[in-house]
Amino acid sequence: MNTAFCFDPQFLEHDTGLGHPERADRLNATIVHLRQQPWFQQLLSVKAIACDLEWIHQIHDPALGQRAESACRTGLPYLDTPDVAVSAATYDTALLAAGGLINVIDEVIAGRADNGFALVRPPGHHAEYNAALGFCVFNNIAVAAKYLQRQHGLEKILILDWDVHHGNGTQHTFESDPSVFFASLHQYPHYPGTGARSETGDSRGKGATLNCPMSAGAGDSDYTDAFVEKILPAIDRFSPEVILISAGFDAHQADPLGAINLSTNYYGWMTKRLLEMADKHAGGRLISVLEGGYDLNALAHSVSIHLETLLMTESNDVDSPRVL
Repeated sequence: MNTAFCFDPQFLEHDTGLGHPERADRLNATIVHLRQQPWFQQLLSVKAIACDLEWIHQIHDPALGQRAESACRTGLPYLDTPDVAVSAATYDTALLAAGGLINVIDEVIAGRADNGFALVRPPGHHAEYNAALGFCVFNNIAVAAKYLQRQHGLEKILILDWDVHHGNGTQHTFESDPSVFFASLHQYPHYPGTGARSETGDSRGKGATLNCPMSAGAGDSDYTDAFVEKILPAIDRFSPEVILISAGFDAHQADPLGAINLSTNYYGWMTKRLLEMADKHAGGRLISVLEGGYDLNALAHSVSIHLETLLMTESNDVDSPRVL
């Protein structure tokens, strides 16, 4: 497999302040660990370039971008809500995060890579049409899906969100669009309070949203049940042309912001199952982007096994999840 990988030191410049969970150390610890892996040099390095505002405005009210730029340029401590801490570099970094994911998409669609992962921040899946929320400024994966529709002409896009927090912004963006299937596994009830099983989409998009709320304490076997009984059959029925993953790693048993007990290796298991679905339906096209994950060691090791599985190295035993 040829895996595209995007990281840029600029992502570390988004300064959220002392004590904020979504901090630059997350990416710094992860990239240091990744560079120590024997397979790291096999990754196809992809540059991050600032996303054109045309694509941001496909998802967000221009007023959100204007507020974001103004807040950062004038030194405000946060955008819209206190949990979205910002600094002078945040606006430019948020554009770079969305643009980096788009560049990974272009490599995969052009066939220069089989799949890809964007190690970016700030995350995106909580950002709504006109509101920054939950550490998120712009909704990276929603921008990516719209880009795939408008720029590359794809008609059936699947987004799987395995972050411990429900991707409210992504769901709300596409809940009336039958061409984008949104599926989520998340702790419930938990922040942001959305993602009930009864939320299945609206209007023409009814049935194109699948929420699999998980109770606190759920672990590998509970997620496997959800995959086997709900997620994988839904993907088979939808038959997507591409699979996108909102890859948060805060459902890990060590994460301080959730109460789900996934093991490190389980991220490899989920990745393998989605690769199989991508091979079956989407010509192998699978692209993921970092969302949450707040224990530095757990995040670094979970991202590592996710990437190693995308590369399909022989040494990676992803069919036998175990606690690491």
